[in-house]
Amino acid sequence: MAKQQNVDTRHYDVVLSPHITEKSTLLSEHNAVVFKVANDATKPQIKEAVEALFGVKVKGVNTIVQKGKSKRWKGKPYSRSDVKKAVVTLAEGQSIDVTSGI
Repeated sequence: MAKQQNVDTRHYDVVLSPHITEKSTLLSEHNAVVFKVANDATKPQIKEAVEALFGVKVKGVNTIVQKGKSKRWKGKPYSRSDVKKAVVTLAEGQSIDVTSGI
């Protein structure tokens, strides 16, 4: 049997999902991957979670908070939730295939 690495479940609470857009696809050419993360996640937590979940070496983490838009539905205003994104730069020779599951 293969040795299975135990991954802490709190890492799944930090990294929510990959953020796949044209711009994030262009970033993948420069060893960077974009993830949606928890609003209260810190850069060290994001780095630790990505390294544990995907088994790669992280070089740097940059975060962005995208503020929720004000919208109207049936004439009534509401606002979308804020979303925090993390641009994770990987070390040379490392890669993550975001199209496959964890």
